[in-house]
Amino acid sequence: MNTVKFKKFVDIVKRLRKECPWDREQTNDSIKHATLEEAHEVIEAIDNNDDEELKKELGDLLLHVVFHSVIAEGDEKFTLDEVIDSIQEKLIRRHPHVFGDVKVTDSENVKKNWETIKMQEGRNSVVEGVPENLPALQRAHRLQEKAAKVGFDWEKKSDVWKKVIEEIEEMHEIEQVKSQMSNVKSEVNEKLESEVGDVFFALVNYTRFLGINPENALRKTNRKFIDRFKFVEEKIKESGKSVPESSLPEMDKYWNESKSIFK
Repeated sequence: MNTVKFKKFVDIVKRLRKECPWDREQTNDSIKHATLEEAHEVIEAIDNNDDEELKKELGDLLLHVVFHSVIAEGDEKFTLDEVIDSIQEKLIRRHPHVFGDVKVTDSENVKKNWETIKMQEGRNSVVEGVPENLPALQRAHRLQEKAAKVGFDWEKKSDVWKKVIEEIEEMHEIEQVKSQMSNVKSEVNEKLESEVGDVFFALVNYTRFLGINPENALRKTNRKFIDRFKFVEEKIKESGKSVPESSLPEMDKYWNESKSIFK
């Protein structure tokens, strides 16, 4: 990175913090939702294979990193230099195979060493450090990865699939109990919710054995559903109807057509 350009960028953010009424009012807490939004926009640009948009969104995300740091500096909490120093030190400390004399054979060694180093840094549990605000599928995946890195994992993929089936059956059993009750008790709903969660967790674990990130997979399926449903809406509109006026067989007809277009 051109250090002159970066300094100019930081100076712009600092000036905005001093001279813009809106920027002066902000706190780390008040803009945290926008930081999350910018991160999601980066992901969306990547999903769309839009390099031009990715360039812009990364700039927006960089703005948030600098702005958060400038706010903290004004509150005498920490400085941008300290943020940079911290990440530099962490990268060097957690890559002894690059900056030290540790030998590794593959990326699995690297990931295992990474978790070991984290524990040496003072963490009490391997599963610490996975943000609670992560999307649930992604968080489940990360928790399972972390446990697996220290040996807490299934040995055979087939056994993981058996666990998925077992959890589905347990969920279905509770669902049947609920369907037979005239007055559903709250504990039954809670049990069913728990079993549904177990199904998702087991399925996420299986996707890990398949080498598939479940969050990415579901996000792509959501996009596919949107494309297909919009196609259905457009076809129905062309026929002179609205979706509420159409029958399910009509919608299914166009839905099946959409499958050959949006895969």
